[in-house]
Amino acid sequence: MIRKITLSLGRHVSSMARGATQVRRFLHGGYVRIHPSVQEALVEGRPVVALESTIITHGMAYPLNLSMAREVEEIVRINGAVPATVGILRGQIHVGLTDEELEFLASSKNAVKVSRRDFPFVLSQGLSGGTTVSGTMIMAHKAGIPVFVTGGIGGVHRDGENTLDVSADLTELGRTPVAVVSAGVKSILDIGRTLEYLETQGVCVAAFGESREFPAFFSRQSGFQAPYHVRDEEETAKLIDSALGLGLSSGVLIAVPCPQERAAEGQAIEKAIQQALSQARSKGITGKEVTPFLLQKLTKLTDGKSLDSNLALIQNNARVGSCIAVALSKLQKARRKGSQPRRKDMTAPQPVVIGGINVDFIAKAQNSEILGGGQTNAGRVRRTFGGVGRNLADCLSRLGQAPLLLSAVGKDEHLESVLHYCHHMDMSGILQLEGKSTATYCAVITSAGELSMGLGDMDIHHQITEQYVSQFKENLCQAPLVCIDGNVPLSTIQYVCQLAREHQLAELPSRLEDVVQAAVALACPLLAHLHCVVVTLGAHGVLLCGKSLGGSISLYPGTHKQAAAARLCAAHYPAIPISREEIVNVSGAGDSLMAGILAGVLAKHDTGTCVRMGLLAASLSLRSYEPISPEISTSSVSQEQVKSRSWPEAKVWKMD
Repeated sequence: MIRKITLSLGRHVSSMARGATQVRRFLHGGYVRIHPSVQEALVEGRPVVALESTIITHGMAYPLNLSMAREVEEIVRINGAVPATVGILRGQIHVGLTDEELEFLASSKNAVKVSRRDFPFVLSQGLSGGTTVSGTMIMAHKAGIPVFVTGGIGGVHRDGENTLDVSADLTELGRTPVAVVSAGVKSILDIGRTLEYLETQGVCVAAFGESREFPAFFSRQSGFQAPYHVRDEEETAKLIDSALGLGLSSGVLIAVPCPQERAAEGQAIEKAIQQALSQARSKGITGKEVTPFLLQKLTKLTDGKSLDSNLALIQNNARVGSCIAVALSKLQKARRKGSQPRRKDMTAPQPVVIGGINVDFIAKAQNSEILGGGQTNAGRVRRTFGGVGRNLADCLSRLGQAPLLLSAVGKDEHLESVLHYCHHMDMSGILQLEGKSTATYCAVITSAGELSMGLGDMDIHHQITEQYVSQFKENLCQAPLVCIDGNVPLSTIQYVCQLAREHQLAELPSRLEDVVQAAVALACPLLAHLHCVVVTLGAHGVLLCGKSLGGSISLYPGTHKQAAAARLCAAHYPAIPISREEIVNVSGAGDSLMAGILAGVLAKHDTGTCVRMGLLAASLSLRSYEPISPEISTSSVSQEQVKSRSWPEAKVWKMD
């Protein structure tokens, strides 16, 4: 089966077209609108801070709530981030609000308090509402915003062991990977049980600043210690970055104490809380109505001191949270820059790879013989990341070519892990789809590294359609090289090939997978349409079929086009000897081979050097648990490395 087709398609890359492709990563549709300023910041990789809106609709009275919302957004801007207040207006979710929309929510008499459970009804009825911590976390995560600032989160209510009144904020923190910056939890709650519940949910909780004391919203002291402690924005950014990188699918809670000069007295607040709780019970107030009632009563009972503290901590959280978002953005940019292979000319043409991304589960048997009949075999199971397109793009990136990868993944539990693992690659063109599953592949391999059985769930590869790829027409026509994974839809392959014909562009090598027998017979008909064909022969090496003049087969289209003496030949290049004991994984060796050859082609090396660079890359991946060996680089696979080794001569014979 033809796995890859590679085309030469042009000269230069449009940065505007590349930036526009990232927009497709965010929520767009009938239910969601992302404010242009937020969308632009996300596309450009600038820091964005999500803000909730129940504090506007249910936390304070008008017009104080409006002035507070405006002031918080301005604090975020002053500290270098873009505010994205999340709210629902007439049945549409807004990520980022205009000033008129802020005022609409602030003055609304019928706004609904919207948590995870409320979204379907509120949207279906065309209602307006403020999103809670839980609701805002969901939308921030889906929009790609990692930092969310709020006043205080919900928790386990007092007497919660009897009422089972536990805020959805806690379960959301356990299943949504967003960093929440808050003044701990409201002191009207059972703080001890709340911390225990967060531990059960697997939420990393850290106090921010000089003390490890877990803050109690109005008060800096709660009598409880946070599990962890971060001293400043940089430490916090590192914590969040590591949490997101692990792909645990749980959030992080950063507890920021209220400023000392405006913190309320804990004892006075506790006395007022008890009075407010007593009144709530006598009035039969329960559920999501409890917190707004208690906050209102606390303001009255403390002569406004609780409201003053509330405003102070919200403003302080906005300042701290935006600084954390800026530090996180800088950290992520520095890592991407540091891991991205340096190129001599950053405006040089960018190759394009079109193909699949897989999450691979590799099960390697401990014994040489795999027992069937439903028996359990001892072995080791590893998760890694593959896919023909991803593997090619990965290897080319490590070899200094930095291709644009066009592929499709699902917005599911694998997404964050895929993006983190591939952070050294240009993933700006990846299509992220709601309701779809990222492709997964399970391989059972023998102790010698040979594939025994494979199972794949790869339906999402059908989403790499002609319509999707055509949006990158400018990139395709300007790229020096386009590689197509043969597992994408046939119409997509035909579209790219037609594009090449329309531009009168020549074709470069195609690779046939696992073709051992009758390689020359298979290659002959292909050479009527392709410039040359590379056939992998496993341990026997590589067969290169194409036009030859003077004993050398050309990898470059047009080299022998005018030469009447050029004939079809096949050249055999032996593989680098590797013992069975050294072979760990064979799944990415062929993709590494092809990427090494193409890196040589792009560097304009001679045919022998190109093929041997491919063989070097393949030998490294055969020894690696990863499909593409992390040891592949511009120094380990290079013209210099080829020259430093002793290679058998390639055997050439005529095909016609």
